[in-house]
Amino acid sequence: MIRSATRSLNTFVRILVFSAMFVAPVGAFAYSVAGTGSQGLGGAGFVLYVSLQRNAG
Repeated sequence: MIRSATRSLNTFVRILVFSAMFVAPVGAFAYSVAGTGSQGLGGAGFVLYVSLQRNAG
């Protein structure tokens, strides 16, 4: 019983560490890019906003 719980915990920690290794650089890059000024009125977000406004009214 204790052996299987220890093995499960060990597997969980390995999955957590490997996930963090792959997700952390992407998150750090997204965080650094998010702080570099606004893009103004451009991109997919603006197109979505305009299309929702047209459909609403």
